[in-house]
Amino acid sequence: MRQNGSDLRSPAPMSADLAACDAILRVGSKSFRAAALLLPRETRRAATALYAFCRLADDAIDEGPGDAATIALLEQRVIAAHAGRPHEHPVDRAFSETVLGFGLPPEVTLALIEGLAWDAQGRRYETFDDLCGYGARVAGSVGVMMATLMERRAPEVLARAADLGVAMQLSNIARDVGADAAMGRVYLPLSWLSEAGIDPDAFLANPRFSPALGGVVARLLAEADRLYARADAGIEALPASCRSGIRAARSIYAEIGREVARRGHDGVSQRAVVPAWRKLGLLARALAGGSSDDGHLGLPALPATAYLVTAVTRMSQGPRTPLRAAPVPWWDPIGRTTAVIEMFERLGRVERSAVRGP
Repeated sequence: MRQNGSDLRSPAPMSADLAACDAILRVGSKSFRAAALLLPRETRRAATALYAFCRLADDAIDEGPGDAATIALLEQRVIAAHAGRPHEHPVDRAFSETVLGFGLPPEVTLALIEGLAWDAQGRRYETFDDLCGYGARVAGSVGVMMATLMERRAPEVLARAADLGVAMQLSNIARDVGADAAMGRVYLPLSWLSEAGIDPDAFLANPRFSPALGGVVARLLAEADRLYARADAGIEALPASCRSGIRAARSIYAEIGREVARRGHDGVSQRAVVPAWRKLGLLARALAGGSSDDGHLGLPALPATAYLVTAVTRMSQGPRTPLRAAPVPWWDPIGRTTAVIEMFERLGRVERSAVRGP
């Protein structure tokens, strides 16, 4: 219901829309509940709508034909939601309220849809920069979304949020080399494989670990660690109520890479899993606080993510109606299983393989 050109919606439908989003989230929630509960309630609730919409988009591509018509329809739904004319679906309506209320530009969501389309196409990446382009779409976009939900729109903070998304993506690519190969996919840069004397098609035909492959994985994890270090300064620039949850997610994903390294950088014959006791220790450390800025905050955005940062900062210069100011019952109880951090997994395609969970 729109009144005098505003984006106000009556309380009852919005409450029902959010409940529908939460139901979708509950079915998919399997990890990171502890980290999500460290985030403030308002952020979790807003993220529920984003998660649900992007989950539906992901499923439409994974479970459908994944063809150009599917992608075009998803893009139409995104554009309609951002224009305040969502399709008549509870998830679309809740998603529309969220992106309008928090000033999220359509370019960020469309970037994610494009990345999902690249997966459906089985795209490979020649260089590391090409891989970062993929990471920017399927995970950097999610980092930018989350920073915006936390009311942070400074370009340097958005750039660090995108760094975190891409770093998390790289960690799981390193972990899931074997799982991805079983699906006929290879995400490691082709140029790196060539330098190591590895033919990607031969590897996919017979996925086996080798020292040469381990060297490629180690190289990828070194790049991930570089991005995690850049992202730390951005985490400390988030609202105090949000830092612990995002710091916990960062720590858990970085630990995935360390676990891969402990296993000799073998992501083929075994899947690295962070033990529960170690997760608890990482969560405790996240609550204790983080490090100070060592100069990374002012670094420019990665070339692959710069357009996402520009889109948000440009949108921020226009008029914006904060969602909290609208008469929408975001206080309506939403299950505490709202796993915001899972956005980086299922929503953002950090998790690409059939096997879920870190």
